[in-house]
Amino acid sequence: MNAPLSPFVVDSPWIAAACVAAASLAICALILSQLLRTGLAWKLATDIPNDRSLHTRPTPRVGGWGIVPVSIIAMLALTRSMWLAALLAAALAAVSQIDDRRGLPARVRFGAHVAAVAVLIAANPAPAPWWALAAVGFLMVWLVNLYNFMDGSDGLAGGMALFGFGGYAVAALSGPLPQIDLGIASAAIAGAAAGFLLFNFHPARIFLGDSGSIPLGFLAGALGYWGWLKGTWPVWFPALVFGPFIADASVTLLRRLARGEKFWQAHREHYYQRMVQMGAGHARTAIVWYVLMLASVALANLALAWPPAAQWMALAGWAIAVAVAGLVVDASWRRHRALLSEQSRGVRG
Repeated sequence: MNAPLSPFVVDSPWIAAACVAAASLAICALILSQLLRTGLAWKLATDIPNDRSLHTRPTPRVGGWGIVPVSIIAMLALTRSMWLAALLAAALAAVSQIDDRRGLPARVRFGAHVAAVAVLIAANPAPAPWWALAAVGFLMVWLVNLYNFMDGSDGLAGGMALFGFGGYAVAALSGPLPQIDLGIASAAIAGAAAGFLLFNFHPARIFLGDSGSIPLGFLAGALGYWGWLKGTWPVWFPALVFGPFIADASVTLLRRLARGEKFWQAHREHYYQRMVQMGAGHARTAIVWYVLMLASVALANLALAWPPAAQWMALAGWAIAVAVAGLVVDASWRRHRALLSEQSRGVRG
C-alpha cells in the first residue's frame, strides 16, 4: 500500500486531489502567461506553419514548459512511489526540447522512448510472462508517440490529457483500496493540462510541442502500467480511457505503412485533421472529440465494477462504436474530395 501523504490526504483524498488539480492549473497557467508576456515563448520554440499544418501563423510550442515541470514537481513532492516515472518523464522532456529547438533524428527520439519504458518496467516488473511485459512495453512506446501524432489541432491533446488523467484519478481514488499516490499524480497532470488548455483552445496562443506531448504520452502509459501493476484496474483500462486517441493514430499509422510511407513524417491524414479540413473548424472538432473522450472515460470507470466478461464486451462494443464514427468521417471525406475535384474541373473548364 502507498504510504500516507498526510492526515489530510488520508481523511479526504478527494479533497486533496481537487486541491492539487486546482493548484496545478493555476501554476501552469501562470507559467505560460509569463512566457507569453515576456516574449520568451517565441524564443524557446516556435512552430512555423507549412503546407501540412492546420494553422497559418507562427505559434510558440511551449506548452510542455508549463505542464511538465508542474506535474513532475507535484509527483516528486506529493507521492512516494511515482518518483521514477517523474524523473523519466523529465528526461524525455529534455530530449524533446532539443528536438523542438534543433530537430533530432527519428532513431534518437525513438531510442529515448524505448529506453524510458524499458527502465520503468525493469525497475517495476509486473508478475506476468516476459512476452506479456514486452507487449505492454510496446504499447507504452506507441502511446508515447501517438500523443505526439495527435498534437495537431487546437485543444485536442490538452483535452485528452485533462479527461484521460482525470479518469485515472477517479479510478485510483474510487476503489476499495484507494491508490492515493496514483490519484494525486493523475490529478496533478489533469490540472496542469487544464491550465494549458486556457491558452490552447481555439484560437490557440500556445502549442504543446514535443517537450509536452512526449512526456504526457509517457506518463499516460506509465501511470496506466502502475495502476495495472498495483491491481487498481485491469490491463484494458488505460486503452479504453485513451481509446479515441489510440484508434485515430493507429488506423492512420496502418494506412500509411500499407502505402509504404514514413509514418513519422508530418501529414494531414488523421481523422481530426480531416474534420478541420472539411470545415468543422478547430473548436467544433475539439468539442466532438471531448464528447468521445468523456464517453470513453465514463465507460471505463463504470466497467470497473462489472464482471470480467461484461468488461471485455464493453471494450468491444466501444471499439465498434469508434470504428463506425471513423467510417462516417471517411465517407464524409470522400464526398468532400469528390466535391473539390468537381469544383476544380469546373474552374478549369
